[in-house]
Amino acid sequence: MPTSVPLSLLDLARVKPTETAADGIARSVRLAQTADGLGYRRIWISEHHNMPGLASSATSLYIQHIAAHTTNVRVGSGGIMLPNHSPLVIAEQFGLLETLFPGRIDLGLGRAPGTDGATMQALRRDARASEHFPSDIVELDGYLRGDTRIPGVHAYPHRSSGVPLYVLGSSLYGAQLAAHLGLPYAFASHFAPDDLEVAARTYRDRFDPAGPLAGPDAAPHFIAAANVIAADDPDTATEQYRRTELEWLRSILGRGRELTDEQLAVLRDHPQGRQVLGMLRRTLVGTGPDVVAGLDALAAEVQADELIVVNVATEEAHQQRTLELLAPGGEHSDHSEPALAAAAG
Repeated sequence: MPTSVPLSLLDLARVKPTETAADGIARSVRLAQTADGLGYRRIWISEHHNMPGLASSATSLYIQHIAAHTTNVRVGSGGIMLPNHSPLVIAEQFGLLETLFPGRIDLGLGRAPGTDGATMQALRRDARASEHFPSDIVELDGYLRGDTRIPGVHAYPHRSSGVPLYVLGSSLYGAQLAAHLGLPYAFASHFAPDDLEVAARTYRDRFDPAGPLAGPDAAPHFIAAANVIAADDPDTATEQYRRTELEWLRSILGRGRELTDEQLAVLRDHPQGRQVLGMLRRTLVGTGPDVVAGLDALAAEVQADELIVVNVATEEAHQQRTLELLAPGGEHSDHSEPALAAAAG
C-alpha cells in the first residue's frame, strides 16, 4: 500500500571502499531506473566535496546522467550549495538540463559548504558567501525566468526555463527564508531530526503567498526527509540497520582512516558515537507495511506535503527491495526472492 503523500528519493551517491566511483554511479543508475518504473516522484542528488565515499561533487553532471537513463521521474539537486557557485553558472547549467529534459528538472538550493574549511578555500568560496544566499537565490531565479536582475546579462541556452526552485535546510533559517520568498521547503531531517517539527510549523505559519519568488497560485509545500530500510521480514531489516549504523560511524568518525570492527564497537557506546547515531533518529526500519505506516505517521506529524527518503540499506539487493516495498504504485513482491538471494550471496 503506497504512502498517503507523494514519495521521492535522495541519492547520496555513495561509493563503498571496495568500489570504484564508476561502480557507485552504475548502482545509482540501476536504483534510479527501478524508482522510475515504480512511480517515485523525484530523485535528488546531493552536493559534497573532498569526500572519497561520495561521487556527486559535480552535481549537475550527475543529474544529467541519471536523467538520461530514466524516463518519467523528475531529477534534481538536493541540493546545489549555492554559495559555492555563481548564480549565473548554475542558471546556465540547469537551463541546459531543462532544455535536454523538459519538465523533469528540479533545483534544490542549500547554503552550507558541503565540505570542510580547507576545501572551501580550494573552491574559491568566500567565508562570508552564505550571507548572500537570499540575494543569490533571487538573482538565480531572475536568470531562470528570463527576468534578469543584472541588465544585459542572461542565462543561455534556455531563458524562462521554468525550473522550480526549492530551499533546503536543517535549521529554522531555511524555513524562514523559504516562507519569506514563497518557495517550497525541504528539511534535512534524515540527519538533523531535532528541529523538524518547529521548522515545519515555522514554515507554514510564516509562508507568504505574495513573496518575491512566489508563483501565482503559491501555497506552502513542505518536504520532510527520512532514512528507510524495508524488508520482507523484520529480522532482515534490523540486520541491515545494524550494518548501516556501523557504516555511518565509519564514514563520519573515520575521516579517511579505516576503523576495525572492535573500534566501531567501542564507538557505538562512546558519547561521540551516540551523538552521531542520534542523527539517524528519523530512520524507519521494518517490513514494507511497517515502514509505510511510519512514513504516513511522519507526514501527519509535520503536515508534510511530500516525503523524500534516503535508502540506507548497505547492499544493493536490499536497496532495490526497499524501493519495491515502498513503491508509490504498490508492492512488487514477485522480485523478492531473487533480491534477497543476491544479498545473501
